[in-house]
This record gives sequence, structure tokens and C-alpha cells, in this order.
Amino acid sequence: MQHRRRGKRSLLLPVGVAAAVVAAAGGALAWVWEADSSAPESGVPTPPPAVADAACAERGKVPGSGSSAQQHAMKYWIKQYERACPPVRIAYNPLGSGAGVAQFMRGATSFGGSDTPVDPEKAKPAEGVCPGGRAINLPMLGGPIALGYNVPGVDDLVLDAPTVARIFDSKITTWDHPAIRKLNPDATLPSMPIKAVHRSDDSGTTQNLQAYLADAAPEAWSHPAEKAWQGRGGISASGSDLVAKTVNSTVGSIGYFELSFTSKFQMQSVRIDTGGSEPVPATTKTASAGIAAAEVVGAGKDMTLKFDYRTAADGRYPIVLVSYEIVCDRGNKPDTLPALKSFLTYTASPAGQRPLSRIHYAPLPESVAAEVRKVVRALR
Repeated sequence: MQHRRRGKRSLLLPVGVAAAVVAAAGGALAWVWEADSSAPESGVPTPPPAVADAACAERGKVPGSGSSAQQHAMKYWIKQYERACPPVRIAYNPLGSGAGVAQFMRGATSFGGSDTPVDPEKAKPAEGVCPGGRAINLPMLGGPIALGYNVPGVDDLVLDAPTVARIFDSKITTWDHPAIRKLNPDATLPSMPIKAVHRSDDSGTTQNLQAYLADAAPEAWSHPAEKAWQGRGGISASGSDLVAKTVNSTVGSIGYFELSFTSKFQMQSVRIDTGGSEPVPATTKTASAGIAAAEVVGAGKDMTLKFDYRTAADGRYPIVLVSYEIVCDRGNKPDTLPALKSFLTYTASPAGQRPLSRIHYAPLPESVAAEVRKVVRALR
């Protein structure tokens, strides 16, 4: 039986030009706002300080928190938005999807970031939050969940959904297993134990991977798609960064994390055999193609997306993550609503989406982004 260690969550410092320090004071959250004069990140595009498609709000301080997968995008977006709209301050605290949703639901923030959508019918905000309305999901960015590996002598590894499922469920335990050899006939696969690394903390990344495995390989993966890891055996590590560090330092290992970590650690990632003409690599382009095929299944203003994890279409990477902003469709606080709408209109605009591929995210297809902007304009 697998035992999960649940330690205390460390409180990460928020990102962005308007930094917010969260302090516990009698159970309340205190946001301390300050300007950040740090220089732009190396390699990140820095367009002129203009926010296309978003009229600046006259004032406002907009706190948000949630998905750590969003933090690099949020840092970029906040920096660009505040250059164009200096009276407004935006803050984002990357506490994780679960914590971000919880803070939003109790009214501590204006929006929550989550790598999995909430159910608007079941997720009931606290009394006084979203009065006359409900919480809805707005997709804002995407990306592939890469499978990074550390196998000496193997520079190009191909796996399919059933093989990935059996590796992470401890049913395939060596790198020279016949199923892996069949997918990689030209590779020299070592007779070495597989060390599969998974998240020990509740994670939207975990939930999205397990949703893919359950749908694309039901015969090999019988576990539910939950934020807590369900597979058997393996090595656990808290957070994507530590999973990637563990894979990078452990020979014979494989793990899952956002694409940016493969670049950070100069790590190879698996190509997925979907049944198409060629195995599909994890890139921002192939992830965007996968997101473009998603179906909006939310009702009303809710824009929850449903993916076709069994796609065999060429160039569509199937293991994708879409990160949402959770907001009130009605009942937003009047003092933050104009700034919230202005900021989210910018993040969903071409000016906000185009640069994302440079920082390892998948931009939303314009068809989806246009609908997001339409919903944002209708927030009340």
C-alpha cells in the first residue's frame, strides 16, 4: 500500500510587478502591495508598454492566487499590463490550484488560478461571494505535460498510452521490456530498472495526466483522475520542480511536469505514439493543436473544456494541461471589477497570448481566446 507524506505547504512569495504578501491575521488575508522594479527575464519578449484590446482601468488592486503552473505567465502578464496601466496593481500568489480555488471561494481573492476546472453546480462560494452569480472557469493558457526521462544512451524515446500507464503503475519495470522495445526498434535500451517519479502533493498536473491515461488507456489504467496520485509504487516528490530535479539526478527515471522544466534541466522528453503517422513531441505548437480540438462543455458563461485524449490526428500532442482563471460571472466586487476585466481581457488578447510560446506555454487558439474575451466583457 502506498503511503503519501503530507507535509506543510510552504508559502511561496507571489510573482509580478505588484507583489502581495499574504499574512495570516485572525484568519484573514492581508495583501501588502508594492512595485517591483526588477528587469525583464532574459529571453522573454518585451513589447512596448501597450495593452492591446484592453482599455486600462482607472484604478484597482486585484489579488489572485492558485496554480503554480501559471506563475511564469502571470509574472510576464502583470509586468506588461502594469507598464501600460500604472494606476492598477495586480498580484498573483502561486500557492497551487487547490489553495487558489479555496481562497477565491471564501472571497480572499478576485480570481483563482486552477489547472483543473471547478464544477459551477457543485462549487459553492461562501456567503457574500458571487452574490447573484456563480463561479465559472475561463481557460487562459495551456501547455503539454512532458514526460522527461533519464536513460543513458537513449536520446529519442517513444511511448504510447498503454505503455506509459503500465510504467507509472509498476507493471512495466525495466527499460528493455518488450513493449518499450517494440516502440523503439532502433534504440539500445538498457536492462535497467525503471524509476517512475510522481507528485506527492495534490496537483492539477497529476489530475490531467491521470485523465489522459484513464481515457486513452482504460485497459491499462483503472485509477480515477484525481489530483492525488493513484498509481502504485514509484518515487514521490513535491511539486513539478522537485519531480524534474529528481528525474534529472536519478539514472533510469521518468517523470511528468510542465514543458518548461525540460528546458530548465536540458532534459529529453518522450514522443507519444498516438496512432498517427509520426509520434508527437511535446511542444507548445503541438499542445496548441491539441487544445484547438477541445470542446467547450460548460453551460452559460462557463468555458470548461473537454479534450479528446484518444486523438490520432497528426501533430496533436494528447497530454495537455489548460489552466483556468476562476471568477464570478456576477457579483464581483465593484472596486475591483473594472481592473479585473481589463487585465483578463489583456491576458486573453493576441498581445497577451502570442508571447506565451517563448516561455514554454501553449497559447489559446484564437477561437477559444475570442470567446474568453467575450465572457470577460460580460462579467458583472
